[in-house]
Amino acid sequence: MKLRIFLEPQQGATYDDQLAIARVAEEEGFDALFRSDHYLKMGSATGLPGPTDAWITLAGLARETSRIRLGTLVTSATFRLPGPLAVAVAQVDAMSGGRIELGLGAGWYTEEHTAYGIGFPELGARFERLAEQLEIITGLWQTPVDASYSFAGSHYELTDSPALPKPVQTPRPPVIVGGGGPKRTPALAARFADEFNTPFLQPDDARSQFGRVAAACEAIDRDPTSLRYTSALIVCCGEDETTVARRAAACGWKVDDLRAFGACGSPHEVAESIAKWRDAGASTAYLQILDQSDLDHVRLIGREVAPLLA
Repeated sequence: MKLRIFLEPQQGATYDDQLAIARVAEEEGFDALFRSDHYLKMGSATGLPGPTDAWITLAGLARETSRIRLGTLVTSATFRLPGPLAVAVAQVDAMSGGRIELGLGAGWYTEEHTAYGIGFPELGARFERLAEQLEIITGLWQTPVDASYSFAGSHYELTDSPALPKPVQTPRPPVIVGGGGPKRTPALAARFADEFNTPFLQPDDARSQFGRVAAACEAIDRDPTSLRYTSALIVCCGEDETTVARRAAACGWKVDDLRAFGACGSPHEVAESIAKWRDAGASTAYLQILDQSDLDHVRLIGREVAPLLA
């Protein structure tokens, strides 16, 4: 099972903090480093010194790493226009030598939109925009170099776009769609995604959602096995109970709650918990690291947990 590190920088992490984790993740053999795409902290975190832009950050990390894959889980379709987003992601893909993945979602965090002056339409309109963005971005990337791309939808219109630049990866960087919705999300994943991710669903719920996505694939004559199935979960690992308790407290959690919700405990306990998502059908686990100053936590997972799931 592949393990990826997943950061929440809006909770309080500078670019240098993220670079330090990216370098450790690369050294310890993790498959990828992903980050959320948010502009406002959540809960009791200070959020200091303030948010970092996801794609500017990934551009920097692309030049300062050499192996690990990089991406968002997930960029909100409300944040950016699809044409400029396609340009940005293609450029960062080139800057990384073809290691970028794009997670794209409808957006959900009302407060960050009002805090930074970003429009936040009702849910139906957000899903309509997401569907159009997925079609536009993949269409731009896959248009031949000597051709142009046009699109006319309810929210976006493109006329004779040169559809440049092209990403390094062909036919395109992997596109990730995720969520727990029973109808619209599986349908979008079946149409556009290379990977479907369940964000913080319990293993039984993840298994059910994977089944809905597979059924949505079959409904449009797509092979369900052509899609990767992955899960995101919170992790808290320590060599002893004292360390586990310290790391849980640093994340603002109680140990018992973490054990019930995510993967928490010794390396063997954490590996056994992650394996439940593997048994539910996930080929990759995105491990949410909330204390982004604790590099030894990342090292411990890489050295003691990952081999148990290899």
